[in-house]
Amino acid sequence: MPAPSRTLRVEGIILRHMDYGEADRILTLYTREEGKLRAIAKGVRKVTSRKSGHLEPFTRSSLLLARGHDLWIVTQAEALDVHIQISSDLTRFAYASYVVELLDRFTYEEGENWRLYQLLTTTLERIATLENPYLAVRYYDIRLLDLLGFRPELHSCVSCEEKIEPRDQYFSAVQGGVVCPKCGLFVTPVVPVSMPTLKYLRHLQRSSWSDACRANPAPAIRQEMETLLQNYFTHLLEHRLNTPRFLREVRDEW
Repeated sequence: MPAPSRTLRVEGIILRHMDYGEADRILTLYTREEGKLRAIAKGVRKVTSRKSGHLEPFTRSSLLLARGHDLWIVTQAEALDVHIQISSDLTRFAYASYVVELLDRFTYEEGENWRLYQLLTTTLERIATLENPYLAVRYYDIRLLDLLGFRPELHSCVSCEEKIEPRDQYFSAVQGGVVCPKCGLFVTPVVPVSMPTLKYLRHLQRSSWSDACRANPAPAIRQEMETLLQNYFTHLLEHRLNTPRFLREVRDEW
């Protein structure tokens, strides 16, 4: 059996970092080639470090890693996309923080998933460039659920399996989908979901981004979609995310 490689060349997004020791940082990365990894950047907090600007959160970088005792060691780093628009705008920063937290909470160091990497990369690009990133983030939510195997059922009742009629329904996070009004009397817990909101969620689920981005839901529907998805994520993760509250505090009323 061949010995594992002592070095690794990857392209990755910096999800987060944590100060370590006097001058080092421990990084959590999501890479195209190896999925989620943890690595240490030695001396990166020194004023003279040439790597620091290439290893900030949300940055897409080309990295050369060397195998250490417990963690990979960053030996080279070159930023490919620093997303200045995100770091200079608090609302965009909050959206990006939400996106990376969601991926970080759902994933482990379990190997390559290029579709997740591509979804993360394109979503950060959209957050950086779109005038209003709201739909890009909801599209990310729906696609992430698909890729992780938690696609919600939005067309048939998850209890009786009958096709959903064009009227207000319920949603069960426990059962992972829509519950019809008849079954909603007996299935608990459920939350109401209006038919307009359900239609937009279906649209995001079945559409390419070029089609999905044409949607223009009213503020009340946006709020209902966001609340429903956050409740679903809380059930799946068994705890609440930290960033939605931060996002609500800083977000402009669009």
